[in-house]
Amino acid sequence: MIQYEKFTLDNGLRVLVHKDESTPMAVVNVIYDVGARDENPDKTGFAHLFEHLMFGGSINIPEYDEPLQMAGGENNAFTTNDLTNYYCQLPAENIETAFWLESDRMLSLAFDTKSLDTQRKVVCEEFKEHYINKPYGDAWHKMRELAYTTHPYRWMTIGKELKHVEDATLQDVKDFFYKHYTPVNAILVVAGNVTVERVKELAGKWFGPIPAGAKYIRRLPEEPKQTAPKTMEVKASVPLDALYKCWHIYPRLDKRYYVTDLITEILSGGGSSRLFQALVKEKQLFSNIDCSHYGSTDAGLLSIQGKLVKGVNMKDAEAAVMEEIIKLQQEGISELELQKVKNKTESMMAFEDMSVMNRATSLAMYELLGDADLINKELEIYQAVTSEELMNESRVIFDENNCNTLYYYSNN
Repeated sequence: MIQYEKFTLDNGLRVLVHKDESTPMAVVNVIYDVGARDENPDKTGFAHLFEHLMFGGSINIPEYDEPLQMAGGENNAFTTNDLTNYYCQLPAENIETAFWLESDRMLSLAFDTKSLDTQRKVVCEEFKEHYINKPYGDAWHKMRELAYTTHPYRWMTIGKELKHVEDATLQDVKDFFYKHYTPVNAILVVAGNVTVERVKELAGKWFGPIPAGAKYIRRLPEEPKQTAPKTMEVKASVPLDALYKCWHIYPRLDKRYYVTDLITEILSGGGSSRLFQALVKEKQLFSNIDCSHYGSTDAGLLSIQGKLVKGVNMKDAEAAVMEEIIKLQQEGISELELQKVKNKTESMMAFEDMSVMNRATSLAMYELLGDADLINKELEIYQAVTSEELMNESRVIFDENNCNTLYYYSNN
Protein backbone atom coordinates (compact mmCIF):
# COMPACT_ATOMS: atom_id res chain seq x y z
CA MET A 1 0.00 0.00 0.00
CA ILE A 2 1.30 3.42 -0.93
CA GLN A 3 0.19 5.85 1.78
CA TYR A 4 -0.51 9.51 1.02
CA GLU A 5 -2.45 12.46 2.39
CA LYS A 6 -4.31 15.01 0.32
CA PHE A 7 -5.46 18.57 0.89
CA THR A 8 -6.60 21.45 -1.34
CA LEU A 9 -5.54 25.08 -1.09
CA ASP A 10 -8.13 27.87 -1.27
CA ASN A 11 -7.06 28.62 -4.85
CA GLY A 12 -7.95 25.07 -5.95
CA LEU A 13 -4.44 23.58 -6.07
CA ARG A 14 -4.63 19.93 -5.07
CA VAL A 15 -1.68 18.76 -2.96
CA LEU A 16 -0.73 15.14 -2.25
CA VAL A 17 1.98 14.16 0.22
CA HIS A 18 3.69 10.76 0.26
CA LYS A 19 6.11 10.33 3.16
CA ASP A 20 9.13 8.02 2.80
CA GLU A 21 11.75 8.30 5.53
CA SER A 22 14.03 5.70 3.91
CA THR A 23 15.44 8.33 1.53
CA PRO A 24 17.25 11.62 2.23
CA MET A 25 15.64 13.06 -0.94
CA ALA A 26 12.38 14.75 -1.80
CA VAL A 27 10.50 14.95 -5.08
CA VAL A 28 8.32 17.88 -6.08
CA ASN A 29 6.05 17.04 -9.00
CA VAL A 30 3.63 19.50 -10.63
CA ILE A 31 1.18 18.19 -13.19
CA TYR A 32 -0.92 20.54 -15.32
CA ASP A 33 -4.20 19.33 -16.78
CA VAL A 34 -3.26 20.33 -20.33
CA GLY A 35 -1.88 18.38 -23.25
CA ALA A 36 -1.79 18.48 -27.02
CA ARG A 37 -5.48 17.46 -27.17
CA ASP A 38 -6.40 20.86 -25.68
CA GLU A 39 -4.84 22.87 -28.49
CA ASN A 40 -6.56 24.83 -31.23
CA PRO A 41 -6.31 22.65 -34.40
CA ASP A 42 -4.76 25.65 -36.18
CA LYS A 43 -2.24 26.30 -33.39
CA THR A 44 -0.82 22.92 -32.38
CA GLY A 45 2.42 22.13 -30.58
CA PHE A 46 1.77 24.74 -27.87
CA ALA A 47 1.68 22.37 -24.87
CA HIS A 48 5.08 21.03 -25.89
CA LEU A 49 6.44 24.52 -26.63
CA PHE A 50 5.45 25.43 -23.06
CA GLU A 51 7.43 22.57 -21.63
CA HIS A 52 10.47 24.40 -23.09
CA LEU A 53 9.30 27.92 -22.22
CA MET A 54 8.79 26.96 -18.57
CA PHE A 55 12.58 26.56 -18.26
CA GLY A 56 13.28 29.95 -19.86
CA GLY A 57 12.85 31.98 -16.67
CA SER A 58 9.86 33.16 -14.65
CA ILE A 59 8.72 36.52 -13.33
CA ASN A 60 11.17 36.73 -10.40
CA ILE A 61 13.73 34.08 -11.39
CA PRO A 62 15.65 34.64 -14.64
CA GLU A 63 17.32 31.21 -14.62
CA TYR A 64 15.50 28.07 -13.44
CA ASP A 65 18.27 25.47 -13.44
CA GLU A 66 20.99 27.32 -11.55
CA PRO A 67 19.33 27.73 -8.10
CA LEU A 68 18.09 24.14 -8.27
CA GLN A 69 21.55 22.77 -9.07
CA MET A 70 23.03 24.84 -6.23
CA ALA A 71 20.51 23.14 -3.91
CA GLY A 72 21.74 19.74 -5.13
CA GLY A 73 18.69 19.12 -7.31
CA GLU A 74 17.89 17.98 -10.82
CA ASN A 75 14.76 18.42 -12.88
CA ASN A 76 12.99 17.51 -16.06
CA ALA A 77 9.58 17.65 -17.75
CA PHE A 78 7.48 15.90 -20.35
CA THR A 79 4.33 16.60 -22.34
CA THR A 80 1.83 14.12 -23.74
CA ASN A 81 -1.44 14.50 -25.59
CA ASP A 82 -3.16 14.46 -22.17
CA LEU A 83 -0.96 16.32 -19.67
CA THR A 84 2.17 18.32 -18.91
CA ASN A 85 4.44 17.27 -16.05
CA TYR A 86 7.34 19.08 -14.34
CA TYR A 87 9.35 17.38 -11.65
CA CYS A 88 12.50 17.84 -9.62
CA GLN A 89 14.38 15.87 -7.02
CA LEU A 90 16.65 17.39 -4.38
CA PRO A 91 17.88 16.78 -0.82
CA ALA A 92 14.86 17.00 1.49
CA GLU A 93 16.39 19.77 3.62
CA ASN A 94 16.49 22.03 0.54
CA ILE A 95 12.90 21.40 -0.49
CA GLU A 96 11.86 25.04 -0.13
CA THR A 97 14.00 25.88 -3.18
CA ALA A 98 11.75 23.65 -5.30
CA PHE A 99 8.60 25.29 -3.91
CA TRP A 100 10.04 28.74 -4.69
CA LEU A 101 10.95 27.78 -8.27
CA GLU A 102 7.76 25.90 -9.14
CA SER A 103 5.45 28.49 -7.61
CA ASP A 104 7.16 31.35 -9.44
CA ARG A 105 6.69 29.80 -12.84
CA MET A 106 3.08 28.99 -12.02
CA LEU A 107 2.61 32.63 -10.98
CA SER A 108 3.88 33.88 -14.33
CA LEU A 109 6.52 33.18 -16.91
CA ALA A 110 8.94 35.90 -18.00
CA PHE A 111 7.26 36.40 -21.35
CA ASP A 112 9.47 38.08 -23.87
CA THR A 113 10.25 37.79 -27.54
CA LYS A 114 13.81 36.61 -26.89
CA SER A 115 12.73 33.63 -24.76
CA LEU A 116 10.00 32.71 -27.25
CA ASP A 117 12.41 32.92 -30.21
CA THR A 118 15.03 30.80 -28.41
CA GLN A 119 12.60 28.03 -27.42
CA ARG A 120 10.83 28.16 -30.78
CA LYS A 121 14.18 27.41 -32.47
CA VAL A 122 14.77 24.48 -30.10
CA VAL A 123 11.32 23.01 -30.79
CA CYS A 124 11.62 23.50 -34.55
CA GLU A 125 15.00 21.74 -34.56
CA GLU A 126 13.49 18.88 -32.54
CA PHE A 127 10.62 18.63 -35.06
CA LYS A 128 13.06 18.46 -37.99
CA GLU A 129 15.44 16.03 -36.29
CA HIS A 130 12.88 13.52 -35.02
CA TYR A 131 9.94 13.82 -37.39
CA ILE A 132 11.15 15.15 -40.76
CA ASN A 133 14.76 13.99 -41.24
CA LYS A 134 14.64 10.76 -39.23
CA PRO A 135 13.78 7.51 -41.07
CA TYR A 136 10.11 6.57 -40.37
CA GLY A 137 9.84 9.84 -38.37
CA ASP A 138 6.57 10.81 -40.05
CA ALA A 139 4.93 7.39 -39.62
CA TRP A 140 2.94 8.34 -36.51
CA HIS A 141 1.92 11.71 -37.91
CA LYS A 142 0.43 9.86 -40.86
CA MET A 143 -1.08 7.08 -38.75
CA ARG A 144 -2.86 9.49 -36.40
CA GLU A 145 -4.31 11.39 -39.34
CA LEU A 146 -5.47 8.11 -40.84
CA ALA A 147 -6.97 6.65 -37.65
CA TYR A 148 -8.62 9.79 -36.20
CA THR A 149 -11.08 11.96 -38.10
CA THR A 150 -12.42 14.12 -35.24
CA HIS A 151 -10.67 13.80 -31.87
CA PRO A 152 -7.57 15.99 -31.31
CA TYR A 153 -5.43 12.86 -30.88
CA ARG A 154 -5.15 13.20 -34.65
CA TRP A 155 -2.00 15.28 -34.14
CA MET A 156 1.11 14.43 -32.15
CA THR A 157 2.42 16.30 -29.10
CA ILE A 158 5.14 17.99 -31.16
CA GLY A 159 2.34 19.54 -33.27
CA LYS A 160 0.55 18.91 -36.54
CA GLU A 161 2.98 20.97 -38.61
CA LEU A 162 6.12 22.98 -38.03
CA LYS A 163 4.43 26.18 -39.22
CA HIS A 164 2.16 26.34 -36.14
CA VAL A 165 5.10 26.78 -33.77
CA GLU A 166 6.99 28.99 -36.24
CA ASP A 167 4.01 31.37 -36.40
CA ALA A 168 3.23 31.42 -32.64
CA THR A 169 3.01 35.00 -31.37
CA LEU A 170 3.78 36.26 -27.87
CA GLN A 171 0.04 36.92 -27.38
CA ASP A 172 -0.86 33.35 -28.45
CA VAL A 173 1.60 32.04 -25.90
CA LYS A 174 0.31 34.30 -23.09
CA ASP A 175 -3.30 33.32 -23.78
CA PHE A 176 -2.43 29.63 -23.63
CA PHE A 177 -0.52 30.08 -20.36
CA TYR A 178 -3.22 31.97 -18.48
CA LYS A 179 -5.88 29.55 -19.68
CA HIS A 180 -4.14 26.38 -18.49
CA TYR A 181 -1.22 27.01 -16.10
CA THR A 182 -3.19 27.97 -13.02
CA PRO A 183 -3.55 26.45 -9.52
CA VAL A 184 -7.09 25.26 -10.23
CA ASN A 185 -5.79 23.24 -13.22
CA ALA A 186 -2.77 21.80 -11.39
CA ILE A 187 -1.79 19.06 -8.96
CA LEU A 188 1.25 19.21 -6.68
CA VAL A 189 2.72 15.97 -5.32
CA VAL A 190 5.51 16.04 -2.75
CA ALA A 191 7.15 12.73 -1.90
CA GLY A 192 10.15 11.58 0.11
CA ASN A 193 11.57 12.56 3.48
CA VAL A 194 8.90 15.18 4.24
CA THR A 195 6.08 15.75 6.70
CA VAL A 196 2.53 16.78 5.87
CA GLU A 197 2.84 19.75 8.25
CA ARG A 198 5.94 21.09 6.47
CA VAL A 199 4.35 20.62 3.02
CA LYS A 200 1.17 22.42 4.20
CA GLU A 201 3.27 25.29 5.47
CA LEU A 202 5.35 25.59 2.26
CA ALA A 203 2.39 25.09 -0.09
CA GLY A 204 0.47 27.84 1.70
CA LYS A 205 3.47 30.17 1.71
CA TRP A 206 4.52 29.75 -1.93
CA PHE A 207 1.46 28.60 -3.88
CA GLY A 208 -1.34 30.00 -1.68
CA PRO A 209 -1.11 33.64 -2.91
CA ILE A 210 -1.32 32.68 -6.63
CA PRO A 211 -4.75 33.58 -8.12
CA ALA A 212 -6.83 30.44 -8.77
CA GLY A 213 -7.53 31.14 -12.44
CA ALA A 214 -10.58 29.83 -14.27
CA LYS A 215 -11.18 26.08 -14.22
CA TYR A 216 -10.60 24.75 -17.71
CA ILE A 217 -13.64 22.73 -18.83
CA ARG A 218 -12.69 20.19 -21.46
CA ARG A 219 -15.22 19.77 -24.27
CA LEU A 220 -13.49 17.66 -26.87
CA PRO A 221 -15.26 16.18 -29.89
CA GLU A 222 -15.74 12.43 -29.58
CA GLU A 223 -14.24 10.17 -32.22
CA PRO A 224 -17.05 8.38 -34.09
CA LYS A 225 -16.93 4.59 -34.33
CA GLN A 226 -14.83 3.46 -37.27
CA THR A 227 -16.99 1.47 -39.70
CA ALA A 228 -14.56 0.49 -42.49
CA PRO A 229 -10.87 -0.42 -42.76
CA LYS A 230 -8.48 2.38 -43.78
CA THR A 231 -5.10 2.04 -45.46
CA MET A 232 -2.28 4.31 -46.62
CA GLU A 233 0.91 3.67 -48.57
CA VAL A 234 4.12 5.64 -48.10
CA LYS A 235 7.35 5.39 -50.07
CA ALA A 236 10.46 6.92 -48.51
CA SER A 237 14.20 6.66 -48.31
CA VAL A 238 14.30 4.22 -45.38
CA PRO A 239 16.40 1.05 -44.96
CA LEU A 240 13.53 -1.49 -44.68
CA ASP A 241 9.84 -1.84 -45.41
CA ALA A 242 7.72 -1.37 -42.28
CA LEU A 243 4.16 -2.32 -41.36
CA TYR A 244 1.99 -0.29 -38.95
CA LYS A 245 -1.47 -1.49 -37.95
CA CYS A 246 -3.72 0.30 -35.42
CA TRP A 247 -7.09 -0.42 -33.83
CA HIS A 248 -9.22 1.88 -31.66
CA ILE A 249 -9.38 0.89 -28.00
CA TYR A 250 -10.89 2.21 -24.75
CA PRO A 251 -10.38 5.26 -22.52
CA ARG A 252 -7.95 4.89 -19.60
CA LEU A 253 -10.67 4.55 -16.95
CA ASP A 254 -12.67 1.91 -18.83
CA LYS A 255 -12.45 -1.54 -17.18
CA ARG A 256 -11.69 -3.02 -20.62
CA TYR A 257 -8.48 -0.95 -20.73
CA TYR A 258 -6.84 -3.49 -18.40
CA VAL A 259 -7.87 -6.40 -20.61
CA THR A 260 -6.40 -4.57 -23.62
CA ASP A 261 -3.17 -3.87 -21.74
CA LEU A 262 -2.74 -7.60 -21.05
CA ILE A 263 -3.46 -8.41 -24.72
CA THR A 264 -0.48 -6.22 -25.74
CA GLU A 265 1.71 -8.10 -23.24
CA ILE A 266 0.62 -11.49 -24.59
CA LEU A 267 1.34 -10.46 -28.16
CA SER A 268 4.54 -8.54 -27.59
CA GLY A 269 5.86 -8.43 -24.01
CA GLY A 270 9.44 -9.54 -24.60
CA GLY A 271 11.25 -12.50 -26.11
CA SER A 272 8.73 -15.19 -25.19
CA SER A 273 5.73 -13.25 -26.54
CA ARG A 274 3.64 -14.59 -29.41
CA LEU A 275 4.54 -12.13 -32.17
CA PHE A 276 8.27 -12.27 -31.46
CA GLN A 277 8.36 -16.09 -31.26
CA ALA A 278 6.28 -16.66 -34.41
CA LEU A 279 7.31 -13.81 -36.70
CA VAL A 280 10.86 -12.91 -35.70
CA LYS A 281 12.32 -16.22 -34.47
CA GLU A 282 10.42 -18.93 -36.34
CA LYS A 283 9.23 -17.44 -39.64
CA GLN A 284 11.91 -14.70 -39.77
CA LEU A 285 9.56 -12.26 -41.52
CA PHE A 286 10.28 -9.29 -39.25
CA SER A 287 13.59 -8.02 -37.84
CA ASN A 288 11.57 -6.59 -34.92
CA ILE A 289 7.90 -6.34 -34.02
CA ASP A 290 6.06 -4.62 -31.23
CA CYS A 291 2.48 -4.41 -29.94
CA SER A 292 1.68 -1.51 -27.63
CA HIS A 293 -0.72 1.30 -26.74
CA TYR A 294 -0.24 4.80 -25.37
CA GLY A 295 -2.32 4.48 -22.19
CA SER A 296 -4.07 7.67 -23.27
CA THR A 297 -6.85 9.20 -21.15
CA ASP A 298 -9.42 9.26 -23.96
CA ALA A 299 -10.03 6.34 -26.30
CA GLY A 300 -6.63 5.52 -27.78
CA LEU A 301 -5.01 3.15 -30.23
CA LEU A 302 -3.47 -0.29 -29.95
CA SER A 303 -0.69 -0.69 -32.49
CA ILE A 304 1.33 -3.49 -34.02
CA GLN A 305 4.39 -2.26 -35.85
CA GLY A 306 7.45 -3.94 -37.27
CA LYS A 307 10.31 -3.68 -39.72
CA LEU A 308 10.30 -6.43 -42.34
CA VAL A 309 13.32 -8.56 -43.13
CA LYS A 310 14.75 -7.47 -46.50
CA GLY A 311 13.08 -9.27 -49.39
CA VAL A 312 9.93 -10.26 -47.44
CA ASN A 313 6.67 -9.41 -49.21
CA MET A 314 4.50 -6.87 -47.32
CA LYS A 315 1.25 -8.83 -47.83
CA ASP A 316 2.87 -12.06 -46.57
CA ALA A 317 4.12 -10.26 -43.46
CA GLU A 318 0.69 -8.74 -42.83
CA ALA A 319 -1.05 -12.10 -43.31
CA ALA A 320 1.29 -13.67 -40.74
CA VAL A 321 0.44 -10.93 -38.20
CA MET A 322 -3.28 -11.52 -38.77
CA GLU A 323 -2.78 -15.27 -38.36
CA GLU A 324 -1.47 -14.70 -34.82
CA ILE A 325 -4.42 -12.44 -34.03
CA ILE A 326 -6.93 -14.97 -35.36
CA LYS A 327 -5.25 -17.65 -33.21
CA LEU A 328 -5.84 -15.44 -30.13
CA GLN A 329 -9.46 -14.80 -31.17
CA GLN A 330 -10.27 -18.45 -31.79
CA GLU A 331 -8.11 -20.40 -29.34
CA GLY A 332 -7.79 -17.82 -26.59
CA ILE A 333 -5.13 -18.14 -23.93
CA SER A 334 -4.23 -20.81 -21.39
CA GLU A 335 -4.47 -20.07 -17.68
CA LEU A 336 -0.72 -20.62 -17.44
CA GLU A 337 0.08 -18.00 -20.11
CA LEU A 338 -2.40 -15.56 -18.56
CA GLN A 339 -0.86 -16.00 -15.10
CA LYS A 340 2.58 -15.43 -16.61
CA VAL A 341 1.61 -12.02 -18.08
CA LYS A 342 -0.19 -11.06 -14.86
CA ASN A 343 2.96 -11.91 -12.86
CA LYS A 344 5.06 -9.87 -15.27
CA THR A 345 2.67 -6.92 -14.93
CA GLU A 346 2.84 -7.21 -11.13
CA SER A 347 6.65 -7.24 -11.10
CA MET A 348 6.79 -4.26 -13.50
CA MET A 349 4.46 -2.30 -11.22
CA ALA A 350 6.49 -3.25 -8.14
CA PHE A 351 9.72 -2.26 -9.87
CA GLU A 352 8.24 1.12 -10.85
CA ASP A 353 7.10 1.75 -7.29
CA MET A 354 10.64 1.28 -5.96
CA SER A 355 11.65 4.82 -6.86
CA VAL A 356 10.18 7.75 -4.94
CA MET A 357 10.20 9.74 -8.20
CA ASN A 358 7.95 7.15 -9.90
CA ARG A 359 5.60 7.00 -6.93
CA ALA A 360 5.19 10.79 -7.03
CA THR A 361 4.51 10.73 -10.78
CA SER A 362 2.00 7.88 -10.45
CA LEU A 363 0.12 9.66 -7.65
CA ALA A 364 -0.07 12.84 -9.74
CA MET A 365 -1.31 10.93 -12.80
CA TYR A 366 -3.94 8.96 -10.90
CA GLU A 367 -5.17 12.11 -9.15
CA LEU A 368 -5.46 13.74 -12.57
CA LEU A 369 -7.57 10.78 -13.72
CA GLY A 370 -9.82 11.44 -10.74
CA ASP A 371 -8.73 8.80 -8.23
CA ALA A 372 -5.24 8.83 -6.67
CA ASP A 373 -6.11 5.58 -4.89
CA LEU A 374 -5.91 3.72 -8.21
CA ILE A 375 -2.22 3.44 -7.35
CA ASN A 376 -3.29 0.84 -4.77
CA LYS A 377 -6.20 -0.71 -6.68
CA GLU A 378 -4.89 -1.38 -10.17
CA LEU A 379 -3.06 -4.62 -9.48
CA GLU A 380 -6.30 -6.15 -8.19
CA ILE A 381 -8.08 -5.11 -11.41
CA TYR A 382 -5.39 -6.80 -13.53
CA GLN A 383 -5.53 -9.96 -11.39
CA ALA A 384 -9.32 -10.18 -11.93
CA VAL A 385 -9.06 -10.30 -15.75
CA THR A 386 -10.20 -13.68 -17.13
CA SER A 387 -9.05 -15.61 -20.22
CA GLU A 388 -12.62 -15.40 -21.49
CA GLU A 389 -12.54 -11.59 -21.32
CA LEU A 390 -9.25 -11.58 -23.24
CA MET A 391 -10.66 -13.75 -26.00
CA ASN A 392 -13.88 -11.70 -26.27
CA GLU A 393 -12.02 -8.39 -26.32
CA SER A 394 -9.58 -9.61 -28.96
CA ARG A 395 -12.62 -10.30 -31.17
CA VAL A 396 -14.04 -6.82 -30.57
CA ILE A 397 -10.79 -4.85 -30.98
CA PHE A 398 -9.24 -6.70 -33.91
CA ASP A 399 -12.29 -6.24 -36.10
CA GLU A 400 -11.36 -5.53 -39.72
CA ASN A 401 -13.62 -2.44 -39.76
CA ASN A 402 -11.73 -1.03 -36.76
CA CYS A 403 -8.34 -1.34 -38.45
CA ASN A 404 -5.97 1.29 -39.88
CA THR A 405 -2.93 0.13 -41.83
CA LEU A 406 0.11 2.07 -42.97
CA TYR A 407 2.35 0.31 -45.50
CA TYR A 408 5.73 2.05 -45.29
CA TYR A 409 7.85 1.05 -48.30
CA SER A 410 11.55 1.60 -48.78
CA ASN A 411 12.41 3.10 -52.14
CA ASN A 412 16.09 2.26 -51.67
